[in-house]
Amino acid sequence: MLTGKRILLIIAGGVAAFKSLDLIRRLRDQGAAVRCVLTKGGAAFVTPLSVSALSEDKVYTDLFSLTDESEMGHIRLSREVDLILVAPATADIMAKMVAGLATDLATTALLATDKPVMVAPAMNVRMWEHAATQANIQTLESRGVLRAGPVEGDMACGEFGFGRMCEVPDIVAAVVAHFADGPLKGRRALVTSGPTHEAIDPVRYIANRSSGKQGHAIAAALARLGAETILISGPTNLPDPAGVTTVHIESARDMLAACEAALPTDIAICAAAVSDWRAAHEAAGKIKKDGGAPPDLALTENPDILKSLSIAGPRRPQLVVGFAAETESVVANARAKIERKKCDWILANDVSPETGVFGGDSNTIQFIGAEQAEAWPTMSKQDVADRLAARIATYFDGAS
Repeated sequence: MLTGKRILLIIAGGVAAFKSLDLIRRLRDQGAAVRCVLTKGGAAFVTPLSVSALSEDKVYTDLFSLTDESEMGHIRLSREVDLILVAPATADIMAKMVAGLATDLATTALLATDKPVMVAPAMNVRMWEHAATQANIQTLESRGVLRAGPVEGDMACGEFGFGRMCEVPDIVAAVVAHFADGPLKGRRALVTSGPTHEAIDPVRYIANRSSGKQGHAIAAALARLGAETILISGPTNLPDPAGVTTVHIESARDMLAACEAALPTDIAICAAAVSDWRAAHEAAGKIKKDGGAPPDLALTENPDILKSLSIAGPRRPQLVVGFAAETESVVANARAKIERKKCDWILANDVSPETGVFGGDSNTIQFIGAEQAEAWPTMSKQDVADRLAARIATYFDGAS
């Protein structure tokens, strides 16, 4: 699947560097030629000899090596490839990428390249969550840098959380998706998924039963067809899909801001089950029971993300797709929604408790377009995602 592709793998410092050895092997199994740059920090975890043995190529380590520069200068090193992959990508090297520093061979190659760059972040959870790191990630992605992970899990430091480098097969899948010459290659897609949490006080929130399975499956299906896909996800227990840029949010207002930041896109699919309302006034401290009547909970309406994207003016995606989670009159409510929201398609489903749709693995869809309606048979959420992605590909093929 990667036959003929040339990848420059930059191995930065961090415990996750040991995974780079398996990554080299698996990329080569896919047909890629892998040349490696090993940073000083990376060399503390894996040796140049082991990297060279697996890549079957010279390993580059020193910017000021006369021999290396005469054989393969850092400019050629950074440009005679199809992709530069930084794995693990530490907080340090990503900060240097943002600042445009060229302090060693790795950062110099990254600054000199004119080829696509992908990072696989790996760091402590607190480092990942730090405002500086999150700002750096946003900056890199705004410059077109691709990202695989990180994921949530146990860390070598004993802590648990996001920041763990995603597993090697997922990184390989992200690389394959990047090179995929699918029907949506060159298209940019935005997908929302999961619930939103609307704070009442520091302990309680308003939410719904959405698992995010359908939205995550749609994002992965679009990426497999070659689309550059951005997933805006509310709180779920699902791993980030491989080959997809995932932005994690909490509230509806957070989700709207993330969607607006992702524009312009060709496609927008609002699969998230956004809370319609939030507390009008979030309590600063936990609301206590005092033996009297329950406190009044005043609600205010949340922003309408689907409608906002549908009427976004010049930045409106060419195709805007919404979901309608209903418990009665599914088709009638969906038809009314497509008129009210000004979107192009609606995928309506019955989420009554007895259907098992919320949290389950299957879905029954009523597809509603401006001039068409179809009842899809009950199928897995993955099959729903694949069917929708194929229809989107057909739509753009007809529009081109």
